[in-house]
Amino acid sequence: MKTPIRILIADDHAVVRTGLAALIDTVADMKVVGEACNGEEAVLEAVRLKPDVVVMDLMMPKKDGAAATESLRRLAPRTHVLLLTSFATSDGISRGIEAGAAGAVLKDSSNDVLIESIRTVASGGRAVSPEIERLIASDPPVETLTPRQEEVLQSMTRGLTNRDIARQLSISEDRVEQHVRSLLAKLGAANRTEAVAIAFRKHLLKI
Repeated sequence: MKTPIRILIADDHAVVRTGLAALIDTVADMKVVGEACNGEEAVLEAVRLKPDVVVMDLMMPKKDGAAATESLRRLAPRTHVLLLTSFATSDGISRGIEAGAAGAVLKDSSNDVLIESIRTVASGGRAVSPEIERLIASDPPVETLTPRQEEVLQSMTRGLTNRDIARQLSISEDRVEQHVRSLLAKLGAANRTEAVAIAFRKHLLKI
C-alpha cells in the first residue's frame, strides 16, 4: 500500500483545524500527523514531525504564514507548504510564495481543490489557485516598507501632521515629508487619506 501523505495543519482557529482534519482524514492517501495554532508552533512541529506538507494559514499570531514558511525552507527543506488564506489581498500571499510556499488556495475553495492542491505540492509541484493568480495580477503587492516608513504610516492613520510625526520620531519635518512621498509612491496613492485606506485594505497596518 502506498505511504499516505503526512500533513501538519497550522491555523490559529481550532474550528478550522478540526474541519480540515476531518476532511483530510476521509482521504485514503492522506494522514494528519499534527496541528499547530501559530506560526512558531508550526515551525517547531514541522521540524519534529517532518510532514510532507504543512497546510499553513497565512495570518497567524507570533509568526505569520509567510515568516513561518521562510523558516521552514531553512529548517525543514523537504516539507512543502500550502498556504491557506481568507484575505483577498495579494501582499501576504506573494510574500509567502516568495518565501518558498509551493502553493496557495483561498479558504472558500472547494474540498476537491484543496485536496488536489495538497497532492500537487506533496509531489513537488506548484498549486496556486486561478483566483489567487488573478488577484496577484489585478492587485500587485506593495513594495516592502522600511521600518521607518511603517512608523510614519502608522502615525498617519492617527491623523498626525508632519510636524507631529517629526516630533514623535525625533526627525526633521523635511525627512517626514520624504517618507510620506515614498509611501504614496509605493502604495500608488494620490494622497495621505488614500494611502491609509490602501494600507488597511492590504493589511499593512498593525491594529
